[in-house]
Amino acid sequence: MQNKGFIKVFAVSLMLVCAFYLSFSFVTRHYTKEAKIYAAGDPMKEIQFLDSLSTQKVWLGHTLKQCREKEINLGLDLKGGMNVILEMNVADVLRALSDHNSDANFNQALNNASARQAKGDRKDYISIFVEEYRKLDSGARLSVIFTPRELNNSDQKVIDYLRTELKSAIDNSFNVLRTRIDRFGVVAPNIQKLETDGRILVELPGIKEPERVRKLLQGSANLEFWETYELTEIYQQLVAANDIIREYNKLHETKDATSSESVVQTGTITTDSAKVLSEADQLLSEINKTDTVTAAQSEIEWKKNFPLFAVMAINQYEGMVAPGPTVGTVNYKDTATVNKYLALRQVRDILPRNVIFKWTVKAIDEKEQFYQLIALKVTNRKGKAPLEGDVITDAKADIRTEGGRTQWEVSMSMNSEGAKKWAILTKENRGKSIAIVLDGLVYSYPRVNDEITGGRSSITGNFTDLEAKDLANVLKSGKMPASVHIVQEDIIGPSLGQEAISSGMISFILAAILLMIYICAVYGMIPGMIANAALLLNLFFTLGTLAAFGAALTLSGIAGLVLSIAIAVDANVLIYERIREELRAGKNIKKAVEDGYKNAFSAIFDANITSIITGVILFWFGTGPIKGFATTLIIGIIASFITAVFLTRITFEGFLNRGKLKHLTFTTGFMKNFLVSPKINFLGMRKKAYYIVGAFVIIGAVGYFTLGLNTGIDFTGGRNYVIRFNEDVKTSEVREALDPYFSEQVSVITIGTANQVRISTNYKINNENASEVDQEIEQKMYEGLKGYLKGVSFEDFRENFIQSSQKVGPSIADDIKTGAIWAIILSMICMALYILLRFRDLAFSLGTLASVVHDGLFIIFAYALLWKIMPFSMEIDQSFIAAILTVIGYSMNDTVVVFDRIREIVGIYPKRNRFRVINEALNTTLSRTFNTSFSTVIVILCIFILGGSTIRSFTFALLIGVLIGVFSTLFLAAPVAYDVIKRERKKKGIIEDENPIGD
Repeated sequence: MQNKGFIKVFAVSLMLVCAFYLSFSFVTRHYTKEAKIYAAGDPMKEIQFLDSLSTQKVWLGHTLKQCREKEINLGLDLKGGMNVILEMNVADVLRALSDHNSDANFNQALNNASARQAKGDRKDYISIFVEEYRKLDSGARLSVIFTPRELNNSDQKVIDYLRTELKSAIDNSFNVLRTRIDRFGVVAPNIQKLETDGRILVELPGIKEPERVRKLLQGSANLEFWETYELTEIYQQLVAANDIIREYNKLHETKDATSSESVVQTGTITTDSAKVLSEADQLLSEINKTDTVTAAQSEIEWKKNFPLFAVMAINQYEGMVAPGPTVGTVNYKDTATVNKYLALRQVRDILPRNVIFKWTVKAIDEKEQFYQLIALKVTNRKGKAPLEGDVITDAKADIRTEGGRTQWEVSMSMNSEGAKKWAILTKENRGKSIAIVLDGLVYSYPRVNDEITGGRSSITGNFTDLEAKDLANVLKSGKMPASVHIVQEDIIGPSLGQEAISSGMISFILAAILLMIYICAVYGMIPGMIANAALLLNLFFTLGTLAAFGAALTLSGIAGLVLSIAIAVDANVLIYERIREELRAGKNIKKAVEDGYKNAFSAIFDANITSIITGVILFWFGTGPIKGFATTLIIGIIASFITAVFLTRITFEGFLNRGKLKHLTFTTGFMKNFLVSPKINFLGMRKKAYYIVGAFVIIGAVGYFTLGLNTGIDFTGGRNYVIRFNEDVKTSEVREALDPYFSEQVSVITIGTANQVRISTNYKINNENASEVDQEIEQKMYEGLKGYLKGVSFEDFRENFIQSSQKVGPSIADDIKTGAIWAIILSMICMALYILLRFRDLAFSLGTLASVVHDGLFIIFAYALLWKIMPFSMEIDQSFIAAILTVIGYSMNDTVVVFDRIREIVGIYPKRNRFRVINEALNTTLSRTFNTSFSTVIVILCIFILGGSTIRSFTFALLIGVLIGVFSTLFLAAPVAYDVIKRERKKKGIIEDENPIGD
């Protein structure tokens, strides 16, 4: 084998990279274990322990926080949490950009575009809108509706402008959501923009307050401009507030007060300005003499005497109170304490009545620990900001060069009403700051130099390019009142997640052990252990690559991992079967190994490419768990190619070159004579096979059109709830109890155990007030199930009995359905095209197409016939589509191996009868077909039995798909290819003799 040196260097490098990224998981696991020991069952102590180490470097120069970001992420189905897809109302964005134009055609075009998109049109919204607008009036110009000066009446420029502004609106929503989630305190959240216009995926592990999260995510952004207080104006009152807090803490230590107002009496506070000023000066002096303070009194005494300033470093400049609205800097751990202190009634009494405090959105240090507190001024009776973001017409970030200095600036424009208010606001605040606040957080507080008229102004500062663009997006949020709503939601309880981890890992470990035993039993201990070592290395590479890319390992991902190992076994089986053939041909072991690897390479390469095509299509069209399955499958296939084809060969050649392993036979007494030189006339049975296939298609079609399919909410829209009771229940009785509350729009099935059911309903799925409907449905379920709850409160029911919930809106259900259909069609076409390009024979391509269509239809029809009989859910959802595509790819492995052998035999004997050639190819590969299929069935059976109820339907489809895939290869793909070849050769005057023995 050439390039051994390169392969060794590459393999070692890959091992080091994988070891590096996997090491973070071991480090975080170590500290998590220590935290549990320290906490002794107290979850708050556990969080505090990990929090205290978050910024400390614990491994290879990385902090614990960075290590947690680099560890292998577990999907929500394994650790519990909330998965949400939000969709922006793009029509609202266009209405806002048109300044809410009342043109009838414009508004009708928006309605038509929304209707088309709801029906599954996969074009982007703006393209659909333009088509609909031109349908209504072919001569109409978009510049009449959207009139920015720079567009110059060009429709194409208007379209480009709309796309740019829509992207800006999506980016801003993304940034707002990211900031809200960061402030919510979720560990390792995932938020990303999806391909579809205006859709954003949010994954929040460990969430226990879904209703709060829904409100958080769907709330509209509120942009405001506030006047500010100078710190010098309120500093003396803050000193007085410190005295109040000190007295409050003293009394609180000795009295079991019921409220902060009853602890401190207003009369205990002096309002003598001279005394307050004296105390303020003395305090600032004490703060600046840190060493003196430390020497004179202990840290405890300091915190006791100055409780406010012990947690908030006052803003200073050269030993004096600094100008500007920044009150002080606070560690994020102490922000709640500061909020509590400043909210005390007696503190509010001593401070100006119109001062409010807001935190900055970003930390001021690299470790993201310290935030600033800004003092804002309320100037009207309603307590609202003097100017809100709806007056903004444009905002952008630009590079400004002045006096040889280059810096980023953010410019903004306002409408006429906003320009007037802005002129007044800036005139009255010369020399002071105006705070820009979004969602209650301060993004910037630029100082006003002079009155700004005309509504056009710029903000400069030490911005980075990213900070400038973020601020511009914040300002744009005022003119983008586009609502966002949840179109898909999954909530998985932690206990259900833990069960998924247990079942998934048990099935994985058992499958791997049985697989390794089988390989050793078939090919011998030494070849088997070399193949098994390659499988373990394949697993190591796959997990390491997942960690390196930051991909999440889901339950379906574990299924993909196990399946990729089964595909890796297929490569080893192909190689070992070819080595057996070479040994039976009389070659010595060294030559047999060399030729075995060389002759098996083509089939392995083609089989892996077809599986990767399947994985890519799954990744492209799938969402959530399907992407996880596809990602793991693709990485596993690539890793298996490296380990099975190259590294095992280097191992064998290394031993053989040193004179070892010379007596290997690659067989055992158990399998020595199994399927050696079979003489089965497969093509002679093809007509019977055609009749069997035809009969099943007819029966299946009748079942499909009469019984239908058990379509899940992925394709219909609706809600699923997994409810776990304390005792076993009957699904029919549960459904009868719920029917009166949901007008019979409910179905109930058992999930896993007899005390756990899944309740599905499409009740009010089209209602826009989804949050209210969620509460209503939960309340209705509680009322209907009271007979099974025995005195359980509603809150207890929501928290402990609802194990998971899922919601899919109608629009995303249509998208999933459309994507699924396209995925299946595209995969079949891609398989046929690949075979055509690879083998340059239309007969092989048609045989492939017939085989994959048969496999897909067989699974669909089998589900139509069996879904009312089987004791587990057989829903048609995204996982089912993934199963069909996986079966198509796996079936292609068999077909490719046979076709590759046909090509090889024809290359050696070009004039040989094709009937005999194809029969010979089917027989010589039969041992490989059996061993690969049997090992794969072992793996899938383990997942099916032990992998948990959530993927049982998925693995059942894989199971019947693998079995029927073998049938379609032997009795459909190859026979169809032969019939096409026979017809072509007949046209050339060559008559095929269908004698399986003759030449």
